[in-house]
Amino acid sequence: MKLAFSTLGVPGLPLPDVLRLASAHGFHGVELRAHPEEPVTPALGRAERAQVAAQFEASGIEPLSVAGYTRVAGPGPDEPVVTELRELVDLARDLGAPYVRVFPGADADQPAEDADAAAARRLATAAEHAADAGVRILLETHDSHRTGAAVIRILGLVGHRNAGALWDVMHTWLGGEQPAESYAALAPYLGYVQVKDIASPDDTLPLALGAGVLPLTECVDVLSRHGWDGWLCWEYEKRWYESAQPLPELLSSGHDHLFRLLNESA
Repeated sequence: MKLAFSTLGVPGLPLPDVLRLASAHGFHGVELRAHPEEPVTPALGRAERAQVAAQFEASGIEPLSVAGYTRVAGPGPDEPVVTELRELVDLARDLGAPYVRVFPGADADQPAEDADAAAARRLATAAEHAADAGVRILLETHDSHRTGAAVIRILGLVGHRNAGALWDVMHTWLGGEQPAESYAALAPYLGYVQVKDIASPDDTLPLALGAGVLPLTECVDVLSRHGWDGWLCWEYEKRWYESAQPLPELLSSGHDHLFRLLNESA
């Protein structure tokens, strides 16, 4: 498996500094948070995108994903959602990233069947564009659809290989799924896996990997037992928790912890 980290852990840091951190601490890739407050967004022009792609190539670090915030199951018309999806896909294509991350994001008062159908319809439309671009759109286990069982309700309706799943191990665990259950649901659709650690279900302050309660050992074990050989991406949510320890101070120990888990499960 390859290891990456998300720029959510180093909010606003210029890309050359992000790439230096990844290289210095043994990570193979970076998940790019595509938000207006970050340096890499869909607003970049063609020349700027080429420069970003060149920086990745020169560093030897891979752009894993463009992590967008599109809510594919949310209320409202389809067209703005599909337009956002296409813009994220185009950015990923131009940077050489194989994946785009999106959220479910259904409102609490939406009937589940309507939310699932809207998400599937939008993803199916955008997946055709993604296929032409050589990119997969991944629906994260998050918010209104935090378990593998919930996400595959949508993906089963889509039926396109360029629409897949991103397994966030915190959300499936908080949703009551065991790692083996999450993997069994998501395996046919799985793009990559986000790992993290927290103190408790009621305290989601990001911690160093291995310092909290999330079942990271079990997650890596189930992936290894099934011969899965994709990406593990550390999503350290520093952006939302000002008091969290700075990620650069934790990168070496985080890399080593994941490396140990991989070796022990081999």
